Amino acid sequence: MNVTTIENWSDANQRYLVMSMDLLKQYLLRHIDGNSEPFDGSEIEKELADLTNSMSAPPALEELCDAFGLSAFERTIVLMCAAMELESSFPALCARAHGDTQRPFPTFSLALAALPQPHWSVLAPSAPLRHWRLIELESSSSLVNSPLCIDQRVMSYLMGVQHLDEKLNGFVQPVLAASYLVPSHRKLAEEVAELWGHGSQPGRLPVIELCSAEISQSLPIAAAACSVLGLHVQSMSSQVLPISPVELETIVRLWKRESTLSGNALILDHSTAEPGDVAREAMIDRVLETIGGAVIVLSRRRRRARQRSMESFHVGNPSRDEQKALWSMSLGEAAAELDGQIERLVSQFNLDAPAITSICERVRARSTESGNQGGEDFNLLATQLWEACRMQTRLRLDNLAQRVESSACRDDLILPTKQLATLDELARHVRHRETVFQEWGFAEKLSHGSGINALFVGDSGTGKKLAAEVLANEVERDLYRIDLSQVVNKYIGETEKNLSRIFDAADEGDAILLFDEADSLFGKRREVEDSHDRYSNVEISYLLQRMEQYRGLSILTLKKKTTIDSVFLSRFRLIVQFPFPRGRARASIWQRVFPVETPTRGLDFAKLAQLKINGGQIRNIAISAAFLAADEKQPVLMQHVAEAARIEYTNREKSLTDKEIRGWM
Repeated sequence: MNVTTIENWSDANQRYLVMSMDLLKQYLLRHIDGNSEPFDGSEIEKELADLTNSMSAPPALEELCDAFGLSAFERTIVLMCAAMELESSFPALCARAHGDTQRPFPTFSLALAALPQPHWSVLAPSAPLRHWRLIELESSSSLVNSPLCIDQRVMSYLMGVQHLDEKLNGFVQPVLAASYLVPSHRKLAEEVAELWGHGSQPGRLPVIELCSAEISQSLPIAAAACSVLGLHVQSMSSQVLPISPVELETIVRLWKRESTLSGNALILDHSTAEPGDVAREAMIDRVLETIGGAVIVLSRRRRRARQRSMESFHVGNPSRDEQKALWSMSLGEAAAELDGQIERLVSQFNLDAPAITSICERVRARSTESGNQGGEDFNLLATQLWEACRMQTRLRLDNLAQRVESSACRDDLILPTKQLATLDELARHVRHRETVFQEWGFAEKLSHGSGINALFVGDSGTGKKLAAEVLANEVERDLYRIDLSQVVNKYIGETEKNLSRIFDAADEGDAILLFDEADSLFGKRREVEDSHDRYSNVEISYLLQRMEQYRGLSILTLKKKTTIDSVFLSRFRLIVQFPFPRGRARASIWQRVFPVETPTRGLDFAKLAQLKINGGQIRNIAISAAFLAADEKQPVLMQHVAEAARIEYTNREKSLTDKEIRGWM
């Protein structure tokens, strides 16, 4: 619709209101005069009909009546209330019609007495005028004598002015369509639009549910689907909705009215809901059952449909090729000079379009500020992109697990040759995963998933966590330790939700996940005695399933291999047994435990290796000995190590015998 057409419709719409109010005045004047003869308004009604036929769209008053099913009597009441806002002489006319100068306003009693085709049902709370709050009662006096006024949102609509109902401010906000969607997401938006556009009743469209780990994935798709259908779109967070049924009903009803007046679609963001918030989940169910119209729900996991039809779609990250295209488009001319770095970024990081765009903008702005112009500076640009991606992917996971910072290297790891070879195999799997699984097609051959999972078995202090740190540094991945005691929940279903959040967050950056000391979760599978036993097996199966599907490396540690059932054991790709260190291995650990900066003198590592302790205990003793030496302002001596060993043994409720430290001093 061009500007001229809009102006013509607006002028005609206002003339329609003025002419309608002229007809209304005639009814009131006849009531004032006490004239009970039927009034012939056919001439004015013909002029109104002719004006309507000449307009590019029906008058707003008639659209309002059609939308909310108003009778002719209800239509005239709305017009009478609107006249109070538009016609300065109308309050005095109402006072005359009431026969009371103290009542210069419309009332139901006046409408019933003066207007044609009256009916008492208009007063009912369920009738359109009150149900949809098209008019408001201004006082708490008797229903028929309370002053009536038109709702300001409705008044604006009658004047042809569209704006969001101010009562919804703070609850909803507009959403702009994204300038670009990757092909797979564009296709999904078109599928949603087609579902709404064909075979659905206009007043009872199915709810569309877009399931994704991040709202940044789903929101542009929802906005694009609405744009295809020409719908304006507003978003509302489920967290701002009131739990109180009365308050909730008010907000839902206001939105339904707003949607009817403006044709807006609603995006309900339920992605930040807490998993155990039963009251809010029930509230969302009520909203979806009653709200009607075009509604898209954004959530992390699929919801159970109730009475209203619901269609769910999973929203995944852009494909590898789409991510490459996004990187190239966002980097512009610099992309051609990065010499394969984009491939490396896509192989390591699984990012969505907003994240890729944001990273490129930040890094390019930083490069411009520092004067980098290309050439050798492209190496710096590649490094900055890599680090920016690591920082981006840490944002979500840092809130769910403990990131382990370590500079541990292969020389710090004292293990037999067989175990070191298995760790090398793990590193190869991580480095070349994309080549083997994606480019060479092996992912399609694996029914359980192409994840790389490993089981580390050994007593505490034998190097399981250190091995994970070494692996993370060698393959340039972040390492996150997950405390299963904080993840496992006594409420059914909550453990899976907690694990899902961790794996979804980690998937962006291909981090290494270390599920440390998982003995409490696992046990020799036995006959199921009660529902908790049965559910424990479900939790274990879910964890192993997600480890198999996770695109990166996930490691589970146990103290004893016999803790885990052989059925579960077979689902690990690689298993590493960490033995208790023998004499020569203990001597090597002692040689490496003191940093090169630490002053030492006369340490006999062969004698220190006589202590039958593991690597973790050796580290504790070395640190304690360093503090003893620092307190005496001396280098670390055998006597300091002996004293530190006594402290360590005491902490573990053991006694250090003279035989074990014979010849130390």
